Amino acid sequence: MKRLRLVLAVLLPTLLLHVPARAQDRRDEQFYWPGGFNWQFLARHPDGARLFNAFDYGHAVLYEVLLDHPSNPAPILDREYAYLTRELLPRPPRFAIAEEAVMPDYAKLAWRAKQMFDWAHVFHRQVYDVYADERVSGEQKDALIERLTDYYLSRTEYAFSPLPKSMALMDAQSFSQVFRRSQPRFNGLIWAYHWLQVGLYEPMAVARTEAERTAGVRHAVARFREMVASERFPAVMPMTPAIAPTFSRRHPRAAAIFDNLHMMHDIISDVLASPDVPRERKRATIYEQLTAFRDTTTQVMSRDEWWGMAKQMGGVNAMGGSVMGEAVTPAEPSAHEHHQP
Repeated sequence: MKRLRLVLAVLLPTLLLHVPARAQDRRDEQFYWPGGFNWQFLARHPDGARLFNAFDYGHAVLYEVLLDHPSNPAPILDREYAYLTRELLPRPPRFAIAEEAVMPDYAKLAWRAKQMFDWAHVFHRQVYDVYADERVSGEQKDALIERLTDYYLSRTEYAFSPLPKSMALMDAQSFSQVFRRSQPRFNGLIWAYHWLQVGLYEPMAVARTEAERTAGVRHAVARFREMVASERFPAVMPMTPAIAPTFSRRHPRAAAIFDNLHMMHDIISDVLASPDVPRERKRATIYEQLTAFRDTTTQVMSRDEWWGMAKQMGGVNAMGGSVMGEAVTPAEPSAHEHHQP
């Protein structure tokens, strides 16, 4: 934690420097959907919620290192991996990380990408909050999550498409798979983040009582920590239909948004790591990918193909295994498990 505070203290002044005109973006913000459910996940499940602060640091420092040390990022990434797994994840920060302070060069290069990720992360965490609020009934939770999805999508310039995108965008471009091949351990850690981020939805969605929900969250967090300690990471990118099938049936738009978000995380790592994309082309290449993930026509799969893709990629076992434990048993399917907005 001392190291993190030092990093922020050193880097924060750079945010005040002049940004070159060619790299300027509009820096607008939009407030999250208000409601009494906000911050309930942190209040009730702080061990899980604080991990997301560590995840934010991990993503941010990765992009900064790949951008600033293109010829030999390995030594720095090895040190950051050790710091993350031995210090930050075991004792995650109590407060959100100022990512722009950790990745000042990347933030200036690709501000729009940062904004898209931030907006999706707000959505991610509000869904946890809805599930964690025991004052909200099951049907009310489903309706509120759909309302949050509508609100997220209303910010069209920063919203990922609610339609599933083909894995070709992540795996079949000229720069694809560069990062995971050159840094498999760090890539595995990122996939473990994504496993937990979508996996938490499943025990929270199927639980019938507060005790079951609490037990499910604890089990998921414990499984994540075991995964990191053993370095038995997902072999392929976790997909929401495989890791959180109940949630994906109830809220297919949200599930597709989260898969698209996580694919884009991988794509940016590849663009930054690829020697075939020169620095002067990295911003444009990243923005081209953002456009593809925002529209509703580029490389779109049907929902049946999306569910089938999860199986073709090896299913839940290849993606880190089931998040469910004996503490939570799925209830019988309800009418809104097949919600089609």
